[in-house]
Amino acid sequence: MLKKIFRRLIPHLADTSAINPVQPELAGFPSMAMAADMLAMPCAVLQLSEKEARIVVNYMHPKRFAEGTVFIREGDAHNTGFLALVLEGEVTVENIVVSRKSPITVTVLGPGSMHGDLGLIDGFPRSASCTAASPLCCALLTREGLSKLHNDHPAICAKLLMAIAMRVASRLRDNTEKLKKYVQLTKVMQQEIDHLLPSKR
Repeated sequence: MLKKIFRRLIPHLADTSAINPVQPELAGFPSMAMAADMLAMPCAVLQLSEKEARIVVNYMHPKRFAEGTVFIREGDAHNTGFLALVLEGEVTVENIVVSRKSPITVTVLGPGSMHGDLGLIDGFPRSASCTAASPLCCALLTREGLSKLHNDHPAICAKLLMAIAMRVASRLRDNTEKLKKYVQLTKVMQQEIDHLLPSKR
């Protein structure tokens, strides 16, 4: 089943057997063991065991972003092949909404937050922009790394994908509740407008 999904999502994917596991840490960079600890925390979204988390981290690589760097851009259809787990720093998540030229801030998230998971899975354009609100240290999981994880550890990869799916489902439920409130608000506003405006004869 997973092989079919990967063939559909990345039919052009080259042989990933040459991808090496990441080094445990870089000079001046948080230990990648920190990423594993975040993935294995009881409150973590992915709910991986410590052993499973450390295996997943072997397929990630560390990356720094300078303050102000937009590392995920809303609408980008080309740079969708990674997700970022924040190890240090904060990320501002923004969206462009109808009738506005400037983005609005949706949220600001810190260490332990994950960004880009949806684009990594479906390959569609990014749904929001993510900007480093401070110097940022992340652990990146690329689509190639995910494919290699699937080849080497299919059970762990399945658990990772299921956890990501649950995370997406949680966001969908949250957005559905927001949409319900928005509909209720617009209905009340329309009733107020109808009350204030003279009736048509």
